[in-house]
Amino acid sequence: MSKEHIYNLTLDWTGNKGLGTKGYRSYERSHIIQINGKPDILASSDPSFLGDPTKHNPEELLLSSLSSCHMLWYLHLCSDEGIIVLEYHDSATGKMTETEHGGGKFLSVTLSPNVIIEDDSLIEKANILHKKANELCFIANSVNFPVHHKPMCTSKNESK
Repeated sequence: MSKEHIYNLTLDWTGNKGLGTKGYRSYERSHIIQINGKPDILASSDPSFLGDPTKHNPEELLLSSLSSCHMLWYLHLCSDEGIIVLEYHDSATGKMTETEHGGGKFLSVTLSPNVIIEDDSLIEKANILHKKANELCFIANSVNFPVHHKPMCTSKNESK
């Protein structure tokens, strides 16, 4: 039996400088993403598209969603398998291209999780679990581009 989950947010454009969208350069791309009971996310477009470089943009938020979802599944799987994760750090990279008609799309994302576990005899098993985490990740299953992984796992003894 499958369960359906519904997620809600509100988004308010805050970039009207008085002229609305009269011209492409007459407005800011700033907006606020609000999710009930959580801190607001101040967002804009990428600076390449006249956005505010001090605010999160949709491309970064997509990348962070993929990275977060993968980590959460990975930690779950490690817990189930008796692998004690002590530290997890990911350096994620997304590659996007613009099309000739002004749109664009992501071509790929690469997650590079660096994990420290307690038991060095479980390093190989810990690395293999990244594949299963990718197969289970809700976000990775929802995108139409490849999500690659370059995991690096060490034990607390090796990382000293």
